[in-house]
This record gives sequence, structure tokens and C-alpha cells, in this order.
Amino acid sequence: MSIQKTNDRKHLDLKLPLMPWFVQQFIDYKRPDLSPSTLLEYIRDYESFFNWLRAEGLSIADSNTGITLLELETLHMESIISYRLHLTTRAESTNSKVTVSRKLSSLRSLFHYLSQIAEDENFYPLLKRNIMAKVEIKRIHKPKDTAAKLKGKILEEEELLEFVGYIYEGYGRDVEGNKQAYYSFQINRERDACIASLILNSGLRVSEVVNLNVDDLDLNNKMLYVYRKGHNDETFKTPVYFREQAKDDLTHYLGLRSSRYKTPKREKALFIALPNGSQEGKRMTKRAMQEMIIKYAKRFGKPYLTVHKLRHSFATDYYLQNDIYKTKEQLGHASTETTEVYAHLTDKTMSEAIERRLES
Repeated sequence: MSIQKTNDRKHLDLKLPLMPWFVQQFIDYKRPDLSPSTLLEYIRDYESFFNWLRAEGLSIADSNTGITLLELETLHMESIISYRLHLTTRAESTNSKVTVSRKLSSLRSLFHYLSQIAEDENFYPLLKRNIMAKVEIKRIHKPKDTAAKLKGKILEEEELLEFVGYIYEGYGRDVEGNKQAYYSFQINRERDACIASLILNSGLRVSEVVNLNVDDLDLNNKMLYVYRKGHNDETFKTPVYFREQAKDDLTHYLGLRSSRYKTPKREKALFIALPNGSQEGKRMTKRAMQEMIIKYAKRFGKPYLTVHKLRHSFATDYYLQNDIYKTKEQLGHASTETTEVYAHLTDKTMSEAIERRLES
């Protein structure tokens, strides 16, 4: 099981007893089909909704565990509209349209289960009236819209190689006047360049990179074995290929992984960090990888570039050479609908190619 899944399962097990019995039943129903990460998101969404119900006096329960089916059954449409308004306007933490849509979808899933699937001892639905069935949830992320937001914020063509090269050399020249930054650069540049190169040459998610172990790497065949998002078989790792460029960078990094980071033999992680004051290296965290890419991106002149946009950069480049089905498999998407983003991102390139053909 991946590190992230293990942590999410622990958090899920801690939070679940704080939910009403019927939510616990719903989560158990969903366990075979959904990852601990997704189930934890459900719990957080229900926690937000139940806290709001009690604050508004729509439930008399002292805690979320005491919220009843009758209280959900007698909610008015006005209450759901008020909750949506609360999510979009509350001063301390306004939610994006995507987040609001997800939170309402979580509620719809719960209410659908209670009214259409779960039943009491007399074979009647647990919930006699489903207010969430009346709520229309518009799809927010259309591939074309997502592609439009990514324009100019990813690496294109020669920039993929230039960015890795910048991590190796350029960043050091830019910060050599800052002793602390330059010292950190000298220690970590091979590792950091390797991480960027691996994503730009394979399209791995940052969580997949974090969870990689040395044993997952097959350099000769340019292949990695990863726990892919959406796969609930926790014993199965998916083979993912990477390009030759990443092989060279991985070989370079592996040559110094043990000595430079004081990595103990028991540590299986591929990418290691050595925190200040530590006597031995340990698995690099997701947050550290994200912050690392942002640091280099700003100096490189791409302030909008993030570790996830490195994945988008690879995908756009890969799609130009392959069809949508190969791109879907390489990225580990559940459906081609998600992969359509890259078709829209490459519209301009494809149209230019058509024009060149017509001129020739």
C-alpha cells in the first residue's frame, strides 16, 4: 500500500467514529470501490455540512454523531440553497466553484444511498425523502476550459529540456550570492533535476513519485512500477515507461543517493531528503517536492509552473506524438474524457500542421 493511502486510512479510521451511524454504514458500503483518500474527502465534506446544520439550528444534536435521518429527511430546499451560499461567501475560507460542486456531489451520493439502496429491518428506505435529488450540480471542469487555463502555464517543446538543465546549472548561477541557497543547491541539484526529469519524461503524478521505492525501478527497460490512482488492489503496481533522458538522470542520482543523503539500508524510498540536523536521510515528502519545483520555476521565469503542471507539460508533448488512448494509458486516466484536455491544448499546433500540409 502507498504511503499516502496508509496515512489516509489512519485519518479515515480516526474520523469515522465521529460521524452518524448511517454515514459509517455508507462508507463501509463504498470501501470496496473507492480509495481511502476519496472516502476521507467524503468524511470531510459531511463534517462541514453537519457542523453547518448544527450551527444553523437545523439539527438539535450536540455532536455530529447525534444527527438523525429525520433531520435530513425534513430539510427544505431553502436550507440547501443557504448551505451553498455559505460555501461560496463565508469570509474565512471561500470555496471555489469546483470545491462547492464536489461538496454537493458528496451529499448527493450519501442521500442517494440512504434513499435508494440502504433499507431498514422492514425493507423500507432509510431516508423517505431525498432533498438532494432536486439539486442540479453543473459540471465545472470541461476539458476545453481546463485547457484554456493551462495555456502559457506549462512547458512546451524545448522548454522541457531547458527546465531540467536550469535546475542542474542555471539556478546555481542565479543564487551564488546567497550562501545558504547555493549550499542547498549544490547538495540537491542532481536529485531535484532527476525528479523534474522523471515527471517530464513519464507524466507521473507527484504522489506516485513520492511513493516510489528503489525496487520499483527497472532502468534497463526504462520502466517503473507505481501505485496508480483509482486502483483499489493495494498489492498491484502498474508498469509505467519513461524516456531515455530520465534514465540518464536517474542513473546520475542513484550514484549519490546513499552517500550524499546518509541513507540507511532499511530506507526503501527512491527520493531521499536529509533534513537539517538529521543523522540519516528519509523519504522526501509530497510538500517538499511541490515547494522545490515552485522554487525553480519562479527563477526560471515560469511563476505559474507547479509540479502538477510538469505532468501536464509531459502529457501535451506526448499527445502530439501519440493518440488519445496511448496518452490515457501513460497518464493512468480512468477515461479518455480527462485526456481530452491535451487535445484542446494542442489545437493550435495541430492547426498549424494542417496549414503546412496545405502549403506543401
